[in-house]
Amino acid sequence: MTLLILGLIVFLGTHSFSMARKSRAELVGRFGEGPYKGIYSLLSLAGIVLIAIGFGRYRAQGYIPVWDPPVWTRHLALLLVWFAFVALAAAYLPGRIRRTLRHPMLAGVKAWALAHLLANGDLGSILLFGSFLIWAVLARIGAKRRDVAAEHGAPMAGRHDTRNDLLALGAGTAIYLAFAFWLHPLLIGVPTLPGRG
Repeated sequence: MTLLILGLIVFLGTHSFSMARKSRAELVGRFGEGPYKGIYSLLSLAGIVLIAIGFGRYRAQGYIPVWDPPVWTRHLALLLVWFAFVALAAAYLPGRIRRTLRHPMLAGVKAWALAHLLANGDLGSILLFGSFLIWAVLARIGAKRRDVAAEHGAPMAGRHDTRNDLLALGAGTAIYLAFAFWLHPLLIGVPTLPGRG
């Protein structure tokens, strides 16, 4: 569990620091954009590796149960994760979905984390996904304050809104299905769909 906690501190701490615009600007001014991004990327990667190893070790040593999620939460989790993938795709495809969510990447992280909290009742999962959910909520609050301070209104409608929305739905759904049927069991070792374990 120690490696998992350390990984969360490194990864989420790095991403939280990037929200402190003044401190970030000072570091970029001191070291340059390239070195800053390099260090940021290395710390993020180190955090992900520590999280993966730490959570893997925790799972290998046995779950620490906290509560027993009812079956319906797993079905809701499947829907939320689909939304998360569509939101992540929409982050790169300007359209109505992106404008509605305003910060689709954070919306996707929140949906993904909430889904896994609903479907898993063990201590390690609560720690992992709860940390990501709290971070994403705080990041969204910070982003909203920056939007207000900058007096950003909603982005204007674009010529390719419908096309980009359909692309986001299609790409998000395709990646979701790949994870649900193949990648999640392969990479995580946990089946996501009933009867596939």
